[in-house]
Amino acid sequence: MTTQEFIEAIKSLTVLELNDLVKACEEEFGVSAAAGVVVAGPAAAAEVEEKTEFDVELTDCGPNKVKVIKVVREITGLGLKEAKDLVDGAPKMLKEAASKDEAADIKAKLEAEGAKVTVK
Repeated sequence: MTTQEFIEAIKSLTVLELNDLVKACEEEFGVSAAAGVVVAGPAAAAEVEEKTEFDVELTDCGPNKVKVIKVVREITGLGLKEAKDLVDGAPKMLKEAASKDEAADIKAKLEAEGAKVTVK
Protein backbone atom coordinates (compact mmCIF):
# COMPACT_ATOMS: atom_id res chain seq x y z
CA MET A 1 0.00 0.00 0.00
CA THR A 2 1.44 3.41 -0.97
CA THR A 3 1.26 6.48 1.20
CA GLN A 4 -1.40 8.00 -1.04
CA GLU A 5 -3.54 4.84 -0.84
CA PHE A 6 -3.16 4.84 2.94
CA ILE A 7 -4.30 8.48 3.16
CA GLU A 8 -7.30 7.76 0.93
CA ALA A 9 -8.24 4.83 3.20
CA ILE A 10 -8.08 7.10 6.26
CA LYS A 11 -10.26 9.72 4.52
CA SER A 12 -13.00 7.14 4.05
CA LEU A 13 -13.21 6.34 7.79
CA THR A 14 -15.99 7.67 10.01
CA VAL A 15 -15.12 9.80 13.01
CA LEU A 16 -15.60 6.84 15.37
CA GLU A 17 -13.41 4.59 13.21
CA LEU A 18 -10.73 7.27 13.03
CA ASN A 19 -10.85 7.66 16.81
CA ASP A 20 -10.37 3.90 17.20
CA LEU A 21 -7.44 4.02 14.75
CA VAL A 22 -5.73 6.81 16.75
CA LYS A 23 -6.18 4.89 20.00
CA ALA A 24 -4.80 1.71 18.42
CA CYS A 25 -1.75 3.61 17.11
CA GLU A 26 -1.16 5.16 20.54
CA GLU A 27 -1.25 1.73 22.19
CA GLU A 28 0.81 -0.01 19.49
CA PHE A 29 3.60 2.57 19.33
CA GLY A 30 3.46 3.93 22.90
CA VAL A 31 2.79 7.52 21.85
CA SER A 32 0.10 10.08 22.45
CA ALA A 33 -1.49 12.31 19.84
CA ALA A 34 -1.63 15.15 22.41
CA ALA A 35 2.02 14.86 23.57
CA GLY A 36 3.28 17.60 21.21
CA VAL A 37 0.86 20.16 22.60
CA VAL A 38 1.73 19.36 26.22
CA VAL A 39 5.48 19.57 25.59
CA ALA A 40 5.29 22.86 23.67
CA GLY A 41 3.40 24.73 26.44
CA PRO A 42 6.11 24.83 29.13
CA ALA A 43 8.91 25.29 26.59
CA ALA A 44 7.23 28.37 25.14
CA ALA A 45 6.66 29.84 28.60
CA ALA A 46 10.34 29.43 29.51
CA GLU A 47 11.43 31.50 26.50
CA VAL A 48 9.34 34.49 27.62
CA GLU A 49 11.44 34.99 30.75
CA GLU A 50 12.04 38.66 31.47
CA LYS A 51 15.58 39.91 31.03
CA THR A 52 17.14 41.06 34.32
CA GLU A 53 20.62 42.22 33.26
CA PHE A 54 21.37 44.91 30.70
CA ASP A 55 24.52 46.24 29.07
CA VAL A 56 24.79 50.01 28.62
CA GLU A 57 26.81 51.25 25.65
CA LEU A 58 27.78 54.83 24.87
CA THR A 59 27.29 55.06 21.10
CA ASP A 60 27.98 58.79 20.59
CA CYS A 61 28.96 61.58 22.96
CA GLY A 62 26.95 64.28 21.16
CA PRO A 63 27.73 68.02 21.30
CA ASN A 64 28.43 68.28 25.06
CA LYS A 65 31.55 66.13 25.28
CA VAL A 66 32.83 67.68 28.52
CA LYS A 67 29.50 67.16 30.33
CA VAL A 68 29.30 63.58 29.03
CA ILE A 69 32.84 62.91 30.34
CA LYS A 70 31.74 64.17 33.79
CA VAL A 71 28.73 61.81 33.78
CA VAL A 72 30.90 58.89 32.61
CA ARG A 73 33.34 59.58 35.47
CA GLU A 74 30.43 59.59 37.93
CA ILE A 75 29.01 56.33 36.57
CA THR A 76 32.25 54.38 36.17
CA GLY A 77 34.53 55.89 38.81
CA LEU A 78 37.24 56.35 36.18
CA GLY A 79 39.79 59.13 36.25
CA LEU A 80 39.57 62.11 33.90
CA LYS A 81 41.92 60.70 31.24
CA GLU A 82 40.32 57.25 31.25
CA ALA A 83 36.80 58.71 31.02
CA LYS A 84 37.88 61.02 28.17
CA ASP A 85 39.46 58.09 26.30
CA LEU A 86 36.28 56.06 26.76
CA VAL A 87 34.10 58.89 25.42
CA ASP A 88 36.50 59.55 22.52
CA GLY A 89 36.45 55.84 21.62
CA ALA A 90 32.66 55.59 21.41
CA PRO A 91 30.91 53.25 20.82
CA LYS A 92 32.14 51.77 24.10
CA MET A 93 30.54 49.62 26.80
CA LEU A 94 29.96 51.62 29.99
CA LYS A 95 28.31 49.09 32.26
CA GLU A 96 27.68 45.36 31.87
CA ALA A 97 25.05 43.32 33.71
CA ALA A 98 23.32 46.38 35.15
CA SER A 99 19.83 46.10 36.61
CA LYS A 100 16.91 47.46 34.62
CA ASP A 101 16.59 50.52 36.86
CA GLU A 102 20.33 51.21 36.89
CA ALA A 103 20.54 50.94 33.09
CA ALA A 104 17.59 53.32 32.68
CA ASP A 105 19.17 55.78 35.14
CA ILE A 106 22.52 55.73 33.32
CA LYS A 107 20.81 56.20 29.96
CA ALA A 108 18.73 59.12 31.25
CA LYS A 109 21.77 60.92 32.72
CA LEU A 110 23.79 60.59 29.54
CA GLU A 111 20.94 61.49 27.19
CA ALA A 112 20.25 64.59 29.30
CA GLU A 113 23.73 65.77 28.27
CA GLY A 114 23.12 65.00 24.59
CA ALA A 115 24.85 61.60 24.36
CA LYS A 116 23.40 58.63 22.53
CA VAL A 117 23.14 55.43 24.55
CA THR A 118 22.12 51.88 23.67
CA VAL A 119 20.81 49.46 26.27
CA LYS A 120 21.21 45.83 25.25
